[in-house]
Amino acid sequence: MASIQKRPSGKWRARYRDGAGKEHAKHFARKVDAQRWLDEVTASIKTGQYVDPAAGRITFADYFADWSKRQIWVSGTERAMRLAAESTTFRDVPLSSLRRSHVEAWIKAMQTKDRGEDRTAGLAAGTIRTRFNNVRAVLRAAVRDRVIISDPSEGVTLPRGRRAAAAMRLPTVEEVAALLDGAAPPFRAFVALAAFAGLRLGEAAGLRVGDVNFLGRSLDVVRQVQRERGGVEIRAPKYGSERTVYLADELVNILARHVEAYRPGDDPARWLFVGDGDAPPHQNSIGYQWRRAQRAAGVSGMKLHDLRHFYASGLIAAGCDVVTVQRALGHAKATTTLNTYAHLWPTAEDRTRKAAALLAETLGADSLRTREA
Repeated sequence: MASIQKRPSGKWRARYRDGAGKEHAKHFARKVDAQRWLDEVTASIKTGQYVDPAAGRITFADYFADWSKRQIWVSGTERAMRLAAESTTFRDVPLSSLRRSHVEAWIKAMQTKDRGEDRTAGLAAGTIRTRFNNVRAVLRAAVRDRVIISDPSEGVTLPRGRRAAAAMRLPTVEEVAALLDGAAPPFRAFVALAAFAGLRLGEAAGLRVGDVNFLGRSLDVVRQVQRERGGVEIRAPKYGSERTVYLADELVNILARHVEAYRPGDDPARWLFVGDGDAPPHQNSIGYQWRRAQRAAGVSGMKLHDLRHFYASGLIAAGCDVVTVQRALGHAKATTTLNTYAHLWPTAEDRTRKAAALLAETLGADSLRTREA
């Protein structure tokens, strides 16, 4: 029910009740303005776009604190979401007052570090995009909760990242061989798993001896190790990353020698690699071993994750299709594989040249047979 009444003061008072029966009122100097306001509210109620004006008074920080309690997250996601929310420059702004300009100012603040006259490069484009997407999830939840009418982050321009082909460090065969030689003997199998099975750091650290099928030449990725409050936490792999990886004979031999030398025993649940005590290795200890291996190999500026790229490039060079590479790497979507490695697959031009070379080779062989005849 809606109505307009003239007050003794000469103002026009417009009133309506929302779906919950709560009354709302607003005063106007002109009746036409009061009627226009009521018409807009009535239309929003009928189209399902109505938002209680009082709901948007909650600040972004307070809404996130309440909304996050209801979310089902693993600890890593919770930390990432909290980090993104706490990094915003509009934490204390009421959601109804939040504008696109607030979001743009936050993006700019992440892009540059301002120290008076000294302005230096801030966060990487990929990091900014991740934080933006996390905050945007909060704002979209506020829209679904009818706290705000629309998402103020819609259409915001983000910094452009480097093309995958330019940003990727692809190790050479010689570099990988040098790293294997330079790694400390207990760490050599870890390097081999990254380079020849494509395991992420946490996945390799979370392997148990029983996860390796030495006779079947495969291993199962069923858990990962993540840093947690100075220690480690065992959790499920990233979404879609549970998989079976098929191993080359030489990698199986490397793992067998590693178990014999450093992890002997009969318990299949024992960790393939150990850190402090009987726990799997911490990311810091792996990082230390990796830096030592690089120095011994005369290699610099390479990340352990680059060995995963080396593995992917080998699969692609061997003619594996997108789905095969996706499954081997544990990507949740084939688009992730394509976005990362599309530049490594041969182009149509490459295939044409290869076919033309085969034709030339065939013609050359036919010419040779003619001469011999």
